[in-house]
Amino acid sequence: MKLLHTSDWHLGMTFRGGISYGLDQKFVIDKICKIAVDERVDGILLAGDIFDKSIASQEALQIYDEVMTYICGALNIPVYAIAGNHDGAERISQCSELLKKSGLYIAGALESKPFVVNNGNVDIYMLPWISTDKVKSIYVSEAENINSMEDAYKIVLDDYRAHFVPGHKNILVSHAFIVNAETSVSDRAAEVGKATMVGSYLFDGFDYVALGHLHGPQQINKNIRYSGTPMVYSFGKEEKQDKSVTIIDSDTWEQKIISVPQLHKRVTLSGTYDELMNADYPEDVLNGYVRLEVTDCYVGMDSIAAFREKYRNLLEISSKGFDREDGKITMTIEEFENADTDPESVFKRYCQDIFEESPSEHMISLFKQALNRYEKEVTEA
Repeated sequence: MKLLHTSDWHLGMTFRGGISYGLDQKFVIDKICKIAVDERVDGILLAGDIFDKSIASQEALQIYDEVMTYICGALNIPVYAIAGNHDGAERISQCSELLKKSGLYIAGALESKPFVVNNGNVDIYMLPWISTDKVKSIYVSEAENINSMEDAYKIVLDDYRAHFVPGHKNILVSHAFIVNAETSVSDRAAEVGKATMVGSYLFDGFDYVALGHLHGPQQINKNIRYSGTPMVYSFGKEEKQDKSVTIIDSDTWEQKIISVPQLHKRVTLSGTYDELMNADYPEDVLNGYVRLEVTDCYVGMDSIAAFREKYRNLLEISSKGFDREDGKITMTIEEFENADTDPESVFKRYCQDIFEESPSEHMISLFKQALNRYEKEVTEA
């Protein structure tokens, strides 16, 4: 049995300021579908965070509906999907029994019995995102023994292992944060939720563990893998990641990593104003999602207008601070353009970049007082 492992589509995600990634997401999912056809897979493992928000946008729902109809209907490839921490578990699993008949298997929330789909001698166990409280409510007799996420995962996975059928091969689809796994900038939920980390030993016994949650593709051990996001969602580390899907063969447990092309290259470019304006970059960079680091001056609206002529999808600029040689301020293009109408947001971003912390309510109050005095002086001048 050949299966394609993917995760963390984050349908509906937007860049700060509301720029839609809809076209990019359609593009990469189309490439995933092509890979599935070319590799003649028997199913797709979708390991959570299908959506970016629990209440998905209309655009995200439309993409999801079109994609699942195409994969399960036109391609006749089953999809085994679980809810991640970003997904609305109850919403995503509505009509799940009915959808099974179409080849769409969805595990929305943890239930009292393991969600397992049998395919001959291969059993696919589906474990959605869990919390300690959820596990306590399901495994009531074990509630006193659950004091951490490790405890919760151990109880659930021990139960799953107890259902193993002799002679069968066992695949687990899960959404979890493994200790020592590498995060990316766009792993915002993981970075603030390190208390949810669990040891890889908890997944012992499964022949392959298809994980979601972290955005960088990575191998935890020979049986456990994060497929990562199919799209580059942040600047920095993620720019250098080769986005991919994983094809696994249950006969040999061989893993085949296949790259997923991107609609827009994402890149950070650094240099002086003149260097960035005169640089001869290839078209995929000029048309890509760009973050500029301007090293010699503060960037104003005139500079932004000039940069946008050269870099068609400029998203973010980092430049020298207003009055500190060693200070830098980073803002999205929309934040720069709205500086006149929303100065408080600019002040907050400035404090985060220069002082490396958000301003207190007292500092914001002082800023507003100073701004009001300045506006009064300008009016009376």
